[in-house]
Amino acid sequence: MKNNSITSSEFNFPNQTNVYHGKVRDVYSIGEEYLVMIASDRISAFDHILPKGIPYKGQVLNKVATLFLDATRDIVPNWLIGVPDPNVAVGYRCEPIRIEMVIRGYLTGHAWREYRAGKRVLCGVTMPDGMVESQAFPEPIITPATKADEGHDEDISREDIIAKGLLDEQTYSELERITRALFQRGTEMAAERGLILVDTKYEFGFRNGEIMLMDEIHTPDSSRYFYAEGYEERQQKGEAQRQLSKEFVRQWLIENGFQGLEGQQMPFMPDDFVEVVTDRYIELYEVITGDAFERVDNSEINARIFQNTVDFLKDNKLV
Repeated sequence: MKNNSITSSEFNFPNQTNVYHGKVRDVYSIGEEYLVMIASDRISAFDHILPKGIPYKGQVLNKVATLFLDATRDIVPNWLIGVPDPNVAVGYRCEPIRIEMVIRGYLTGHAWREYRAGKRVLCGVTMPDGMVESQAFPEPIITPATKADEGHDEDISREDIIAKGLLDEQTYSELERITRALFQRGTEMAAERGLILVDTKYEFGFRNGEIMLMDEIHTPDSSRYFYAEGYEERQQKGEAQRQLSKEFVRQWLIENGFQGLEGQQMPFMPDDFVEVVTDRYIELYEVITGDAFERVDNSEINARIFQNTVDFLKDNKLV
């Protein structure tokens, strides 16, 4: 079986009105009401797409996101209608809210890099003195970011969001409430699988005036997980935590002289590193779902995606 990856798509679905190619997902508008979201095997870090696709990554993201979207419908409605293919989700079109709701339970990643540089306020939220990397915050902190079409998302405070008229105070407060509830649910589900949900981000939109959860949630692209077993011992010894996320890809890039800064060149990705990334994504899927990952036949992945999606749209009278 050939393990091809899908790194680009140029489909023409029935009643297609637009297509948007994101860093990882390709989003096709179907009429005015529906979207087809293709989870590609592209991988991005530091807001740059890496030169090689990661086989099965899109399938992992799609299946994990579906699991959590289905498990959180009691908290907030979401955009998902169905999953016609391992790499495809079909759902409702929403008017995007241009703010990413980032929530952090532990001091790591971007927050740790800021903290280590001496900053104690992130997005208007004060972080306590005396913390160490990977330590839990007294309670999770919300550190929003403006959603950029291109380039870097920018940190922003609650006060600035409201002052700039990006959202009114009532809507933003509701997003905070939903964000905390989603993070709590994700934390509980991760704990059942021996994981710690460290930090994550959520994207929301409006449909018929109602707030809806969009895109992916609690996937290794949008979230960071630690293994719970051995967490305390590693903290006490000052050792790095075992984690399931794409942070290891960022670390590999940093070690190879790339952080997305001007003048830096993307390093060559050897095939054995690509295999390691695939294995890490599959590992996360199996740990968080408790199910064995099934490597579907990707030998004709584009043709498969197109036919499965068209059949779903017609069968469900979406076109």
